[in-house]
Amino acid sequence: MSTDPHVSLVILTQRRPEQLARAAKSALAQAGLGGIRYELVVVDNDARPSAKALIGRLGAKASVPVRFVHEPRAGVANARNAATAAARAPLIAFLDDDEEAPMQWLTALLAALEAYEADVVFGPVRGRAPAGTAHQAYLEWFFSRHGPGEAGPIETPYGCGNSLIRRAALPDPLRPFAERANQTGGEDDVLFRAMGEVGARFCWAPAAWVWEDPAPERLRLGYALKRAFVYGQSPPYHCYTGRPRDLAGALGWMAVGVAQAAIFGALAAAKWLARAPDRAFVLDRAIRGLGKVLWFGPFKLKLYGQAAPAASTATETTQALPSEATAT
Repeated sequence: MSTDPHVSLVILTQRRPEQLARAAKSALAQAGLGGIRYELVVVDNDARPSAKALIGRLGAKASVPVRFVHEPRAGVANARNAATAAARAPLIAFLDDDEEAPMQWLTALLAALEAYEADVVFGPVRGRAPAGTAHQAYLEWFFSRHGPGEAGPIETPYGCGNSLIRRAALPDPLRPFAERANQTGGEDDVLFRAMGEVGARFCWAPAAWVWEDPAPERLRLGYALKRAFVYGQSPPYHCYTGRPRDLAGALGWMAVGVAQAAIFGALAAAKWLARAPDRAFVLDRAIRGLGKVLWFGPFKLKLYGQAAPAASTATETTQALPSEATAT
């Protein structure tokens, strides 16, 4: 009988050992799977394999196969492609290294995939910030993912974090993520848009939720607004760089952005002067509008891929952690 895994549970990481340990432990604690086998694949996108020792220790105690992959080429798309190439299963689940999954998370994703015959399943994300964090309500909202209250098919996909993908539906089963988005992010948007254009089925699974605990340096208003600006840039950028190029679409989004920046910018200024509790939420809307207008050239911000470049190919460095030898 084959012992190949049904699911490859993937975590990408870069120099966040405490968060990675929490995410990996939650991934290894998945329950209620019956006879469904899974493996954990951790891809380290650091120039040096700084997470190798930690994953080795966790793998030595794990009851499922654990593999460590070093992708030294900086960039989120490079890391996702290395994970996809290394995954051995026909289903690939993505969990971010700052997320923590409840024990029934993977079971809920799999149930939705089967129930709705989906190619990709997305679940909610619940942001957490320590008590007393400035703009705590806004930051917890910002780092959360909200969706429909009921499970079922959806037309608009979400991001790759907390998702389950059927490999057979990928346009490229080994390197499906757009490397042009290595430093800006949005590589998953490009992929899911392409999949949707050829009929891929997306669904939402509200029971498959995870916690997200952003790193302390991200729990700041300035960082969140920088990301909000980049999120605003995404629609016109993808219209302009798509094949075929949609110039009218890009201009349309820019017009929306002008209105959004003007209206919410004025409202945010008033709320800031009044110290209104929701002022950060309104400023977020204005910043996203500004991103829709300033999405080109020098305004395209880099959020990812800042690790120093090293070798040119990903390398799997585990040979076989002890858990692989004992897994059934």
